[in-house]
Amino acid sequence: MKKLCTCIVPCFNEEEVIPIYYEAMQKIIKEEEDKLSFELLFIDDGSSDRTLDVLKGLSKNDPCVHYISFSRNFGKEAGLYAGLEHAKGDYIVTMDVDLQDPPELIPEMIRCIEEEGYDSVATRRVTRKGEPIIRSFFARKFYHIINKISDADIVDGARDFRMMKRNMVDAILSMKEYNRFTKGIFGWVGFKTKWLEFENVERAAGETKWSFWKLFRYAMEGIIAFSTVPLTIVSVIGVLVCIAAFLFFIFVLVRAAMFGDPVAGWPSLICVISFLSGMQLLGIGLVGMYLSKTYLETKKRPIYIAKEIHE
Repeated sequence: MKKLCTCIVPCFNEEEVIPIYYEAMQKIIKEEEDKLSFELLFIDDGSSDRTLDVLKGLSKNDPCVHYISFSRNFGKEAGLYAGLEHAKGDYIVTMDVDLQDPPELIPEMIRCIEEEGYDSVATRRVTRKGEPIIRSFFARKFYHIINKISDADIVDGARDFRMMKRNMVDAILSMKEYNRFTKGIFGWVGFKTKWLEFENVERAAGETKWSFWKLFRYAMEGIIAFSTVPLTIVSVIGVLVCIAAFLFFIFVLVRAAMFGDPVAGWPSLICVISFLSGMQLLGIGLVGMYLSKTYLETKKRPIYIAKEIHE
């Protein structure tokens, strides 16, 4: 009996590109039909366009097409989790619908798992051609920083595009946290992983849903989810600032005793007060971010709500 491979494909307002993705995947499915059976599991993340209608049309004509439609937009992380939860395959692939994750790599992924004994085959971009320079710069810095301050193994340029065995998927599903950062979770659970490199590919159609601000928030959530180092840094800075303030206080006393003229220090006093106030706000804000994540976890809300499921 052939093994089953489930391809999990999150979608948000992707009516233009879904048919293109489907056609591209048909070629791969035909090439591998002697080895594997395939199912395509689309996650409609509360789309406001005709994404759900397109998925319903495909599912009527192809029994290998399944979909889950959310009651609203819960985000890509929730979409990936829902897909992993409902995937029936022995092998599970997570990938984007816009074809920036080349389906042509899937046969090589299958070979690496079946012939080389890997639990997972992941992908990373070695170039960022077509991306804004500033966005590429901050992306590289993010990977550098998070690997320095956390236990998660996140490779520079890593994509969510990967194939996993069932045992790795079960390990990921055992992590029930509400605030999810899948790239970090992939690295945290471990398992033997091979990395495939490819050059950046432009979207096949439509527009990206990831603005610079959304990517920045996503990066911050990843850092907070997998590291407490920022809290340590703020604490150390607080101690250093206190020491500096104490030394400055001694300096002011000595100067006043020797030379008088207390008004002369007014500009420097304002600078010190402003600096300390800024540090306090930074520290409070950072602690608030950690507390907000804890608050959301304690609510035990579901990661997503499905409005319609076709399996």
